[in-house]
Amino acid sequence: MATIFSKIAAGEIPCHKVAENEEFFAFLDINPVAVGHTLVIPKKEVDYLFDIDDAMLGRMMAFAKRVARAQEAVITCKRVGLAVMGLEVPHAHIHLIPIQKESDMYFGGAKLKLSAEELDKIATQIRNEFK
Repeated sequence: MATIFSKIAAGEIPCHKVAENEEFFAFLDINPVAVGHTLVIPKKEVDYLFDIDDAMLGRMMAFAKRVARAQEAVITCKRVGLAVMGLEVPHAHIHLIPIQKESDMYFGGAKLKLSAEELDKIATQIRNEFK
């Protein structure tokens, strides 16, 4: 059975897409810890990030770097933090989170409540900067 992330990448479930190529897909987290919180996934279903072969993992990180540069271009932040946990969805993914300080990446607290319109605007801005 396909994961929710596979269904998102296939267009079966709507999302706020940020970037895509033949191997990877990036979209805004709908329960973000910060404005612009983006998930990067491989289109191929792999449960655990560190089960991805080295060459593909390198390409995924290069793709994530391009997404992070686009985030930095449109969201005021000191850095884009990267987190890998992989417990909530059995599909490898990277969290890219624009941050001002380390505590901005705290996943245990309240999530931001952004409207679909706000998410659409952020996704469009990042997508327009993605190179």
